[in-house]
Amino acid sequence: MKKDLVKIIEDALKTLGIEKPTHIEIEIPQNESFGDMATPVAMILAATLKKPPKKIAEELVNAIKDKSVFEKIDIAGPGFINFTFSKKYIYSEIKKLMKDKSKFLREDIGKGKRVQIEFISANPTGPLHLGHGRGAATGAALSNLLEAAGYKVDREYYINDAGKQVRILGLSVFARYQQLLGRDYPFPEEGYRGGYIEEIARVLIKEEGEKYLKRAFDEVSDFFTDYSYKRMLSSIDSDLKDFGIAFDTWQSEKELYKKGDVEKALDDLKNRGLIYEKDGAAWFKSTAFGDDKDRVIIKQDGEYTYFTSDIAYHRQKVEKKYDEIIDIWGADHHGYITRVKAVIEAIGYPKEKLKILLVQMVTLLRGRKPVQMSKRAGKFITLREVIDEVGTDTTKFIFLTRRPDSHLEFDLEAAKAQSSENPVFYVQYANARINSIFAHAREKGIDTDMLYNADLKLLSVHEELRIIRKLLTYPMIFEGAVNAHEPHRITFYLQELSGMFHPYYNKYRVITEKSEQSRARLALCEAIRIVLQDGLEILGISIPEKM
Repeated sequence: MKKDLVKIIEDALKTLGIEKPTHIEIEIPQNESFGDMATPVAMILAATLKKPPKKIAEELVNAIKDKSVFEKIDIAGPGFINFTFSKKYIYSEIKKLMKDKSKFLREDIGKGKRVQIEFISANPTGPLHLGHGRGAATGAALSNLLEAAGYKVDREYYINDAGKQVRILGLSVFARYQQLLGRDYPFPEEGYRGGYIEEIARVLIKEEGEKYLKRAFDEVSDFFTDYSYKRMLSSIDSDLKDFGIAFDTWQSEKELYKKGDVEKALDDLKNRGLIYEKDGAAWFKSTAFGDDKDRVIIKQDGEYTYFTSDIAYHRQKVEKKYDEIIDIWGADHHGYITRVKAVIEAIGYPKEKLKILLVQMVTLLRGRKPVQMSKRAGKFITLREVIDEVGTDTTKFIFLTRRPDSHLEFDLEAAKAQSSENPVFYVQYANARINSIFAHAREKGIDTDMLYNADLKLLSVHEELRIIRKLLTYPMIFEGAVNAHEPHRITFYLQELSGMFHPYYNKYRVITEKSEQSRARLALCEAIRIVLQDGLEILGISIPEKM
């Protein structure tokens, strides 16, 4: 629909002798009564043509030679042109959708461009919480979305396995290990206190017995740190697999130091004159690239800052020659954006090719009341606890019902309801209902093959035409979601489509005494099912045959 409309507008501009803009913007009006699609092209041309946009809009509409594609064309407000497509046109388009769904639904926008998406990258010092889960759902859905649009996507998890935090994890497990074996040993003040620390210590006792009892932590710190974070990382990996999330690569921070990547990155910046000494510390000249202040990379005691390995990590990304790099971070990392973009620009990569998406935390409720702390994690509810209670699909879908940078309330009771309160149930149930309709049709001996050949003109009631028009906007929703890197747009769309189908199903019988009408309505159901399944696949949600 969009391509056809753009071509019609281009031809009309050519007829008028007007040079077309670089990009002809087409929108889906928020109010259905305004039509199927709209364009502000007259307003965009007003400054160039030095004419009122309404006058340009009138001339443009008059220049459209074949208006049979449209039921009506309206000029609204300061010069918007609203188009409502004819029934004949939308019937022909829905037929195309059913005949070649992949070609109709998905545009090859990426054309093989390489994208790396780094997401979650939670410190392996505790279980995944709901914020991590939301980041996981966002990263996985975005990866699927871009792949569906023709990009080559690499999914990466960055393991923060170097530095102070993992050492504190090792010390926390060491303290619990000593205490469980009866030694009076103080627990570190800044240690991790969740029940998972005791779990790791008990497993270690089972495997090693009293081998490390009464030893000093400094003697065995490497072992305890390494053992503890690897156990934690294994637990994170297990949770992610159960959540349907997989990565192409797991990049270790420790490996960046071991392989000399950190030193190489610093040498590179030194050679570019971007590192200087001040007050006994080494500084990166990030203000030269838009940061509000320069950043310390080596402290006075010779220790590297967290930012130093980030420099090496992003330099490594650039060296892999991706066309685009996407980092998905927790909202608490907002302050890091300018400094990382400064690094990207400093090493010669266009900073606009680095896109950073922020994910807000999640408030967990039960019947509108806040949920208490987790027994296992101590300070927060873990992703695993929520998955176990409401399931993977529901958890993932709810995470994707809002923009990732907006606050999300997750109500466990609503998530378990088998009703419209539970958004994923509502969408999956639409697909299952359609499967049931088709099973009933086959029992009645109705031919369900090649439904695109059905007499679609029999789809004439308001609800049917409304659904068809909604289905035909899916390619635009898909394109918009890809270009904006916003998979939640697919979620919104699926909810809206399901919200149209269920009332239609309740009001009208699909299988009637009239076989041609039945085939036409089955064709509509088949088109709905095609689009629902495409969207659910992108979001990483299962598609149950029946419910």
